[in-house]
Amino acid sequence: MPLSSRHVLAALVAATAPAAAEETFPATLAGHAVLPAMTLIPPPADAPADARVSGKFTTGRRVDAPGTVPGDTGAMHGRRPTGLSLPFEGQPVQGFSGFAMAPGPDGSVWTVTDNGFGARANSPDALLFFHRLAPDFGTGTIGVRETVFLRDPDRVVPFRIAYEGTAERYLTGADFDLESIQVIGDTVWLGDEFGPWLISATTDGVVTGVYPTMLDGAELRSVDHPTVSGLSKAGTDWRVPRSGGYEGMALQPGTGLLWAMLEKPILGEDGEPEGQFLRAMAFDPAKGEWTGASFRFALAEGATAIGDFNFIDETRALVIERDNGEGDPSLKCAGEPAPDCFPQPAMLKRVVLIDTASIDAEGFVRRIGHIDLMDIADPDGLARLETAAGRDLDGRFTFPFFTIESVMAAEEGAILVGMDNNLPFSSGRRLDAAADNEVIRLSVPELLAAR
Repeated sequence: MPLSSRHVLAALVAATAPAAAEETFPATLAGHAVLPAMTLIPPPADAPADARVSGKFTTGRRVDAPGTVPGDTGAMHGRRPTGLSLPFEGQPVQGFSGFAMAPGPDGSVWTVTDNGFGARANSPDALLFFHRLAPDFGTGTIGVRETVFLRDPDRVVPFRIAYEGTAERYLTGADFDLESIQVIGDTVWLGDEFGPWLISATTDGVVTGVYPTMLDGAELRSVDHPTVSGLSKAGTDWRVPRSGGYEGMALQPGTGLLWAMLEKPILGEDGEPEGQFLRAMAFDPAKGEWTGASFRFALAEGATAIGDFNFIDETRALVIERDNGEGDPSLKCAGEPAPDCFPQPAMLKRVVLIDTASIDAEGFVRRIGHIDLMDIADPDGLARLETAAGRDLDGRFTFPFFTIESVMAAEEGAILVGMDNNLPFSSGRRLDAAADNEVIRLSVPELLAAR
């Protein structure tokens, strides 16, 4: 049952007061690794020929000739050219949209690439896949140990897919928008935004289950759910806004539960956001069902979404919290967007530590503290890329990207953070170039020790 306006206000006051006073912990750059933006891989040999060239539908009309549609940062970020052009010959490895808590058998990092080009309609030729990555902070490179393409040969997916009439039935960005990943034994669990659904698959990419989201006894659907149409009613037929599904999904040690966190606030019956908070709900992978347990994550003032969510022990977890900006604030446009400024620079990019063992009467999880990804110490000069800025960044490092979507604990008091470069539409580090894929290692012992 939705909260009343009085209860929402009370909950927000209770939740945001501690958040405003929470401690900011220091972070020091301990490693920086880069995968070039224009990193492409061929589709599987048995995939449809259509998948050999991706990004053919990003203009609203079909464009077959590779490299003929210049990429830019879009209206929100000033439509600055990024120097890369669609369509692509091959499939872009592009942005990392989540890290699994458990490493691969060789110590590599499981990660997932999202739906392709940002929307259901423009990504029917973008294959869905996950990887095992090996960031090498000594050389500053990121190795791709393995890429696994998702497919549905057993017809488990409950709706018509883009490559419906094929034998292997490879999945595309017109089917799901994958944003989070966990690996339990020989099963890969993926969080989707279109349903939102949880998806189970084998480690070689065969889908074994698609689970709808259940909240308060009813299915929770997004505006991109295949049953939703132009006649559907916001707040009734769908409650999850576009790009508001499972951006984060954490595996809880001890319980074995998956906690899936929505990226944006859901809608109430009136069609308006129910509050400045996000829902996280528990799913039992052994039973294949939702447990009914949940909590609320209060967004800080200025935050619009989360990017990832991973436990560091049985109760404490890391959450990436962000705004929609990209680029250094020192180059904010004074007036109209221009090639030499960022109209909406990055202002709030954080990794927040929460304690799921401490949930108040309104269901809000306790925020312990955070680090500021726009203010990282770099005393040893480990940054491998220059950042466009109108200020002195000597000894400092920033992560000024629109979608920062991967975080996990590492050894020796450190964490790994990665971003989704939205190829070829985002920049951030430079004004006139598409963002590369970056993974950073941060030394944050004080954050990880906080209680």
